[in-house]
Amino acid sequence: MTGFINYFIQNISTILGLFVEHVQLTVLAIIISIVVGIPLGILITYFKPSKKPVMAIANLIQAIPSMALLGFMIPLLGIGTKPAIVMVILYSLLPIIKNTVAGLDSINEETLEAAKGIGLTRLQVLYKVQIPLAAPVIMAGVRISAVSSVGLMTLAAFIGAGGLGYLVYAGIRTTNTDQILAGAIPACILALLIDYIFSILERLVTPKSFQLAKPRSVFKGIVDKTIIVLTCLGLAGSFVYTNMGNSNSSKKIKIGSMDFSEQETLNYMLKYLIEGNSDVEVEQALSLGSSSIVLDAIKGGDIDMYIDYTGTIYGSILGLEPNSDVDEVYKTVKEEFQSQFHLTVLDALGFNNTYTLAIDKDLAKKYNIETISDLCKVSKQLTFSPTLTFMERKDCWLGLQKSYPIQFKNIIPIDGSPRYTALTSHECDVIDAYSTDGLLKKFDLKVLKDDRSFFLPYHAIPIINERIEKEFPEIIPIVNQLQKYLNEDVMVDLNYRVDELKEKPKDVAKEFLVQHQLIKE
Repeated sequence: MTGFINYFIQNISTILGLFVEHVQLTVLAIIISIVVGIPLGILITYFKPSKKPVMAIANLIQAIPSMALLGFMIPLLGIGTKPAIVMVILYSLLPIIKNTVAGLDSINEETLEAAKGIGLTRLQVLYKVQIPLAAPVIMAGVRISAVSSVGLMTLAAFIGAGGLGYLVYAGIRTTNTDQILAGAIPACILALLIDYIFSILERLVTPKSFQLAKPRSVFKGIVDKTIIVLTCLGLAGSFVYTNMGNSNSSKKIKIGSMDFSEQETLNYMLKYLIEGNSDVEVEQALSLGSSSIVLDAIKGGDIDMYIDYTGTIYGSILGLEPNSDVDEVYKTVKEEFQSQFHLTVLDALGFNNTYTLAIDKDLAKKYNIETISDLCKVSKQLTFSPTLTFMERKDCWLGLQKSYPIQFKNIIPIDGSPRYTALTSHECDVIDAYSTDGLLKKFDLKVLKDDRSFFLPYHAIPIINERIEKEFPEIIPIVNQLQKYLNEDVMVDLNYRVDELKEKPKDVAKEFLVQHQLIKE
């Protein structure tokens, strides 16, 4: 607990900033859900034939896995806040629609006939009788949606929308429990706070004659209304402050990154390097996901630059057969990206973050394993826990089986850093890894030699769009400087500092640049 408290204190400004982002995104999604969901529920109550298809669609959306839904929307809406908000809205509609219909349908027919009997129009019956009577049930659905929206919005971090999910995911990625708690605890508090605020709203919108509970004191009523007013003012202030903080500079580019530590460190490195040596302002889009997602982002104009790896592009994006020729792979990637996507590949950054297989050193000593060929001799006795991506790619597991006579007793895919934990706790015996991964150093693992040279070269390469080439060509030689200072050993050390020593990627990046006099302190 002490570690969490220290982490929270040291990163309070970052946590508060992400908390505000999370609140803004969640509230915006909730408001839109209410505006859409309640009228839709009223509509299908009055027009019965539309009830079944609307509810069927709402139920179908609810059944789609959230990450899959985000994946579907990225090509349509790009990255950032738009797909995150739309995703939360879609998931929030079902409880609101269902409770609106249930609330309206539960009203006694005699009550409605009496309302009509005193001369009320259909519209007057709706807003003077039906909605007030159904308000408690409708608000129950709204409260459910509002609370669940807080948890759903943590997924926004996967597509660069920010929020507390960034801390949770970054903590999982680096096995940093304190960081996970720093994101999870504020999210839980926010969910409880939103539930409390909506309970107040429920009482305020429900006529006193329909409230079953004992009348509340005048003082409590004043407190409730004060909380609502302060909440509204706080939200309005946060949106105003956020908009005021946005720069109107025309000389601005946006740099994206994938969802692991090395990418985040390199993203900050590019930001500080460019801003320190030019008048171009850099906006960041961190932890966007896989290579294909970030590529879609730059093709769609959501970002202007990112760093990818030659092997990933060659084998996964272009779908070419494995090739160990470094120069040929780079040349092919550069030419194909220019011709297919009108994207320019800059000089390689100087390090090769290729795939590898890693095992515990005690296991390596027990079976005398130095190479992947050595591993093949005993693989039938071992359990392999690769990432899902590794399993699906022909330049990884699919091709590895063709190059090596390898066959494991069990294969249990585990994504991200948890596979390292599984290895050290002896729940598996072999994992895939990146050769510059700081967790290799943290867990002191044995990296196996690829003695048949199967794995592609994975040299890090900056990729820019046409906008940078046309408007900010001065950036290119600035970025190309990095290749003189980066190599595999340097990246392992930098990644280790982030993953194990829990240093901030931005601090590691800045210190490195200052150390090599690439920027001023």
